[in-house]
Amino acid sequence: MSKTRLDKIASYDEQIAQLMNRKKQEMQKHKAEERKAITRRLIERGAILESFIPNADTLTGEQVKTLLQEAFDTAPASAKTATAQQAAPAPSGGDGGADGRG
Repeated sequence: MSKTRLDKIASYDEQIAQLMNRKKQEMQKHKAEERKAITRRLIERGAILESFIPNADTLTGEQVKTLLQEAFDTAPASAKTATAQQAAPAPSGGDGGADGRG
């Protein structure tokens, strides 16, 4: 009888190990999806910003940073940014974007 109980215990230990491995895999997938979403957002917003900066491809990162700092330090730009933040809907989280990709 004790052999049967030991076999059950060993079986439970194996199941626990399998579940822990599945959990680890799912956590890794989740982190990868989050990284992809962040990267996509940064690329999209960078492209939007560059579309408003003449000859952006010839400027250094520091020059673009200075230009944006000067643009957003003005009162109208700051007010528009605050208004846009208030009007923007809260992120829905993980929908993959409006175009269905992602």
